[in-house]
Amino acid sequence: MISAGEPHTPGRPTDPAGVKALTILAHKSFAKLRPSGVKVHAGAVMLEEGLTEEDFEEMAAAGVRLVAEIGISGVKDPEIAATMTRWAQARGMKVMVHTGGASIPGSGVIGADFVVKVQPDVAGHTNGGPTALPLADVGRILEETSARIELVHNGNVKAASDIARLVATRGELRRLVIGTDSPAGSGVQPLGILRVISWIASLAEIAPEKVVAMATGNVAALHGLDTGVVAAGREADLLIVDAPQGSQATDALGALAIGDTLAVATAIIDGKPRFEKSRNTPPPSRPITIPA
Repeated sequence: MISAGEPHTPGRPTDPAGVKALTILAHKSFAKLRPSGVKVHAGAVMLEEGLTEEDFEEMAAAGVRLVAEIGISGVKDPEIAATMTRWAQARGMKVMVHTGGASIPGSGVIGADFVVKVQPDVAGHTNGGPTALPLADVGRILEETSARIELVHNGNVKAASDIARLVATRGELRRLVIGTDSPAGSGVQPLGILRVISWIASLAEIAPEKVVAMATGNVAALHGLDTGVVAAGREADLLIVDAPQGSQATDALGALAIGDTLAVATAIIDGKPRFEKSRNTPPPSRPITIPA
């Protein structure tokens, strides 16, 4: 799980010392936390004016690898954001920029001009967080940056389809990554990733297996993770899925193609099955048996 958003706390500090302390605390806490066995990559630095290149060096040395959505915190000037982005990227951090309409208080509208100046690794929630970018702006980001294009659950469903089609026509599906943008004003969606996969496969009419790769291998490649791909020597982290009971489809890919949300039979983390029955999805069409 990638938590590339913002570590909000009551009275969140905005001075450089406080920003660093909160970021490192979040990173180190989640590095040790494995809820139900899930691997959580978290601890994203929220950019505030006054941070120096030495501060990024210190955070990187502590293991921090994420920069939270630029545009949500104090840094709003694209020149300052671009400078800090270069400092972060030089130390292996992945940088995300908020795009589209305003979301939480203190945020604002961010379009292609800002993203092109900053040159982040990810253009966040391009289909809306919750309000989508104009499709022409997404086209500019594709043309004028190397950023990945994120599609999320807490956004505009039609825009997600339109953006996916645009990226597909350019032959750049490797640049699409799928997220949730939650928790947010619309709540927390336990099946957010699975639902976005089904939207894009059915509405944008992209091969379901390619859409699955957007949520798995593409994300792993972006963040340099040893998971997200089924291959010898990679971490054995897998979801076993099927068409849900009652679906018109006979298998998982068929279910995605018609827009059904997948049934999760079990999750395997580090080669170990973690449960035998999902609490959030319908049961699979074909039950599984996990050997003792």
